[in-house]
Amino acid sequence: MRAAPAVYAAAGSLVLTALVAAPGRADTQAPPDRAELRGTAVAAARAAAAGITFGTCAAAERLPAYIKCGTVSVPLDYAHPAGKQIRLTVSRVKATGTTAPKGGRPVRRQGSLVFNPGGPGASGMYFPLVGPMPEWKRIASAYDLVGYAPRGVGRSAPLSCEDPKRFAKAPTQAPTQPSASYKLERIAQAKAYARGCAKNAGDALRHYTTLNNARDLDVLRAGLGEQKLNFMGSSYGTYFGAVYATLFPTHVRRMVFDSAVNPDPKQIWYTNNLVQSVAFERRWTDFRKWVAKHDKTYHLGATAADVQQSYEKVRARLASEPAGGTVGPGQLQSAYLQAGYYDDYWAMRASALSEYLKGNPKPLAEQAAPRAAAAAGNENSTAVYTAVECNDSAWPTDFRVWDRDNTQLARRAPFETWDNAWMNLPCAYWPAPHQRPVDVRTAPGALPPTLILAAERDAATPYEGARELWRRLPGSVLVTERGAGTHGIAAGPNKCVNSHLDAYLMKGRIPVTRAAACAPHPEPAPLAVD
Repeated sequence: MRAAPAVYAAAGSLVLTALVAAPGRADTQAPPDRAELRGTAVAAARAAAAGITFGTCAAAERLPAYIKCGTVSVPLDYAHPAGKQIRLTVSRVKATGTTAPKGGRPVRRQGSLVFNPGGPGASGMYFPLVGPMPEWKRIASAYDLVGYAPRGVGRSAPLSCEDPKRFAKAPTQAPTQPSASYKLERIAQAKAYARGCAKNAGDALRHYTTLNNARDLDVLRAGLGEQKLNFMGSSYGTYFGAVYATLFPTHVRRMVFDSAVNPDPKQIWYTNNLVQSVAFERRWTDFRKWVAKHDKTYHLGATAADVQQSYEKVRARLASEPAGGTVGPGQLQSAYLQAGYYDDYWAMRASALSEYLKGNPKPLAEQAAPRAAAAAGNENSTAVYTAVECNDSAWPTDFRVWDRDNTQLARRAPFETWDNAWMNLPCAYWPAPHQRPVDVRTAPGALPPTLILAAERDAATPYEGARELWRRLPGSVLVTERGAGTHGIAAGPNKCVNSHLDAYLMKGRIPVTRAAACAPHPEPAPLAVD
C-alpha cells in the first residue's frame, strides 16, 4: 500500500468480500508479548539516560546548517534489548517562539513534534524544513520539529533487496490485462526479489515490522527527553502511530493521523491493497473528468472516456517507441499514478499528454523518466516497504488466489490493480515469518483526544480507513475534507483543515461533536499548453 504525502514530500471503502484471499502461511507470530514490552521499557530508559547529541548533519542528508542531526540506538530485537543495536538518524529544529522578538511575547514550548511521512519506507529527515512555511510557522514556534529515518531507511541500518541499477531498469511494460507469460515473468521476479531481501538482510529481515516501528518511536520519545509524545503521522505513519497508541496510550500527549490507513487486522495488508486499487480508479476518473472539462486547453477529449482513449493512444505508442529512450508504459503509469495522489500534478500531466500527441515528447519524457540519482534511495524505500508489509501479516501463498482476485478487480478498476499486485507479490514467497496484526483500539478514556484528518476521495488511503480508525479510538475527532482527494491534507491549501490542526496542536482544542467537515480546496487551474 504505497503512499507518501505531497504536502511534505518533494500506495467510503468497498468491502471486497468476494475478493478476500484465503489465509496465508500458518507460521504467524503472536501479537506483542511481555518480553518485547519489557525490552522496549529497557531501551527507552537507556535512551532517556543517554539523550540525543545533536550536531552538524551528514552531507548525505542534504540539509541546511540550521537543522541539526543526531542518532538514537534501538534494539534490533526487542525481546533481547541487550543484543544487537541499530542507530536511527534524527533531525531537529528547536521551537522558534521561545525567544520573542522585541516587543513580542514568547510562545510556550510544548515539546517535540515527531513526524513520519509513511511508506512504509519513507524518511522524515526533511521535516524540520517546513518550519518557515506559513502553514507551519505557529506550530514551529511552539514545538521542536523532529524528523527521523525509521529502521531500514536511509542511514538507519539501511535495507536493500536488489541492485539499484536493476531496480531502475527502464523502459518497462505495464499491461492492464497481463498475459499468462507475463504473469510467469512477474512471479519469477517476485521470487528473486524475496530471495534478495533474505540474502542481504539475513536473520535481521524479520525485525522490519510495524510493531518495531512503534517501539522505536517510544525509544525516540525517551531519547528526546519527552515524558509524553507529540506525533504526526501521514499515510502509513498513521498505522504505526495507531499501533503506538494501542501499546503505549499513557505515553501520548497529542497525536495527528493525516490520511489514515484502515487498521482493521482483516485489512492488513492484502485486502487494503485491493481496496486501494478501487479507490485509485475513482480518483483516476476524477482526473480525466477535470481534463475533459478543460478540453479547450488540452484537446484530449470532451469526456472522461475520450481522455482515456487519448491516454491509451500514448501508452500504445510508448510500448513500441519509448519517449526519450526510457519512458515506456511502466514509466507512464507511474507518472500518472501521482495524479491519483495529488491534484497538484493534474495540469502538468495533462499538458504532457497533450504535447506528446502533438508530436512533442519532451515534456512527457522529462516528467516520467526515471532519475538515476534517485535509484538507490528508491530501491531502499521499496525494500523497507516490502519487508514491513510482508512481515506484518499473512499473505496468500498461492498465486492462483492473487490471479483470481486481481483479474476480477481489474475488470472494473484497471488503472492500478495489476501494478499494485506486482508491487506486493514478493509477500507470497516471503522467507521470514509473518506476524498477526495488532488489534488497534483503546478503551474509552485511556487515550487523550487525537485528531484524524481525511480527504473524502483519497485514493492511497481510502476514506473508510479514517472512519474505521475513528471508531477504534474513542475520543478521537475526524475532520473530513469533502469532495477532495489529495493524499496528505495537513498544512496544505485548505484553510479550514489547517485551522483544526492549529487549534489542536497549539491549544488541544477539538470539535465537541467528534466530527467536522471542510469544503474542498479549489480545483487546480488548467495550465495553458502554449
